Parts: sequence; C-alpha cells; structure tokens
Amino acid sequence: PPDTDTPAPPTATNEPPPFLLADPGPQSVGKRIFKFQDSRRGGREVAISVWYPALLTEDQTWKVIGDAPPDMSGAPYPVILSSAKTGGGFGAHMVSHGFVHVGIRDIDYYEPWDQNLIDQPLDFLFALDQIASQPLEGLEGMLDTERVGVMGYSFDGYNSLALSGARIDPEFYMDQCKQASSIDPPLTEWRIWYFCDLADKWADFEAQAGSHLTAGEDGLWQPMTDPRIRAVMPMAPEGAWLFGERGLAAVDRPTLIIGATEDRGDHGCPYEMEAVYIFEHMSTAESAMISFIGRDHYMIMIPEPVERMQHFATAFFGYYLQGREEYAEYFSQEFVEQYNDLA
Repeated sequence: PPDTDTPAPPTATNEPPPFLLADPGPQSVGKRIFKFQDSRRGGREVAISVWYPALLTEDQTWKVIGDAPPDMSGAPYPVILSSAKTGGGFGAHMVSHGFVHVGIRDIDYYEPWDQNLIDQPLDFLFALDQIASQPLEGLEGMLDTERVGVMGYSFDGYNSLALSGARIDPEFYMDQCKQASSIDPPLTEWRIWYFCDLADKWADFEAQAGSHLTAGEDGLWQPMTDPRIRAVMPMAPEGAWLFGERGLAAVDRPTLIIGATEDRGDHGCPYEMEAVYIFEHMSTAESAMISFIGRDHYMIMIPEPVERMQHFATAFFGYYLQGREEYAEYFSQEFVEQYNDLA
C-alpha cells in the first residue's frame, strides 16, 4: 500500500496557454455610418460602418452603441479595413483593443468570379482616401490613416490579399483555365465555372479595371494597394489562380494567412489550392500561415475558432500597427505549436 505520509507529487498539466487576446479589451464601442460617392467610377456609392472607441455609461458597457461620443484618450487609433460583413464578427473586438474598424457596406460574396474582383478592392482604396482626406463628422482626430491594416474572410479574404501588393497575372489565369478540366485531383464542373467563367469575359473585366491598372511591361497588372496599408490578414482566402506565382511574389508587406485544412468542395476556398499555394509563393519575409486542423470553411460560424481568429488578429495588428512588441509571441510558431489542432 502507498505511504500515506508521503506528499503526492504535483500533478503535471499539459494544458496550452489560453488565447488571452480573445477576451474583449478595455475600450467600449460606438458605431456610425457614412456614405460617399466615387465620381471616378460613375458615382458608385461606397458606404462604411465605423466601429470606434467610445465613452459609454456603465449600463452600456459591452454593447455597441450608435453615435456614442468618441473616446479620445488613445487617439488617433490605427485603422482596420474590411467588408462590413467581416466587421460584424471582428469590428467590436478590434475596437475594444484600441483600433478603429472601418467596414465597407453592401458588398458580399459573389459567384462566379466577376468584376467584383476589381470593384471591391477599389471600394476599400476609395474609402481609405475618403477617411484620410477629410475628418469624419463627430470622429475628428480619431483615425490614424497612416497605420492601416486589412483583414477579411473568404470573398473578403480575397480583398485583403488583393490589397497586399499582389499583382494579377492574366497569362497564368488563362493557362489555369485552359487546363482546369485535366487538373489532378479533378475539379467539379461547378468549381471550373466558378473560377473560369471570367475568362470568356476578360476583355470587359480588363476594360472595367482601366489602363492604369492593366498596363505593365512584365505582363502583370499594377497592384491595387496603398502605402498606408501596413499589414494584411487574409482568412480562408482565394485568388491563387488570378495572381499566380509571379503575382504573389509581389506581396510586399507583413501578411498572416488563416486556413482551414478541411476547406474543400464547391462552396469554400480549397485549402491546398488557395491558402497553401498563396502562402508558399509570397516573397515577403514577414509572412506566416496558421492552419486550423480539421476545420472547414464554415468555422467562421463557430465561436471557438472565431475567438481564436480574433486573438490572432489582435496580436498581429497590435504588433504591426500599435507597436506592441510583446504581442509577437501570441501569433508565433512557438505559441501555435502548443495546440494539437493548429499548425
């Protein structure tokens, strides 16, 4: 029998550390909506939702309050751009940690690939120009538009990738579509249509973009980006066939890709074809990819992976936009390796 007088050894635990930055930060959150018209694109309306640090009463804490008075204590705050759809899942969290989150309204996923591949990134750039060139009414002095990050999921992951400095490679895209029916493993007819219907409409697509984008001596389009964009976070992204190896090699700013290893099938962004290929062909030294093992495209609808993505977004943009050097460990390989469902 055991000696009951001998103290038991401490129990060893192999629990990984918590996702500390998944918890809300100290800032309360307000929200306002603004609308602009882009005269260079036929008066196209670009509306934005702006989530921002706000001064709230005690009973309003942890709510998003429309038109709340801004909290100037940490202003100006770095800006995160995304679609308003992505902002609905991440905006309040990012603001609680000291950002302003600007979501482009009235854009969503589309099928098949079409002129949204141009229109949506240009909406981001137009919105950035608007918020940088004139103070938003009621939010004067709140936005630091020299420190900007872009994030997005799925269709919006494409938008953040497009704003990374990547360049469209028409020759690569056309070659992929010519070979699409013989790719191994084979693609479904739906997937080929989704990617390649645009090939038959390329002249219109090119005209929509304009010569200022399509003209390039090396056969690549000019990048759709802005030097004020300092870091990008494409989650479950697509766009590999549009940019190709040469176009992705032009990515020139810190990039964190989030991928789901079981993201497959027609209604998703195939993990190997998209996230893996994109990551492997970016040339920027400051790039990383975090894979959610066993998750599929719809992990964005499940609280646990969303909280983890919020943690990684806070750490990544906190490091690159807020100068929080201590946040580097929270999206490092050493941190990720402590979880058996991340890589």
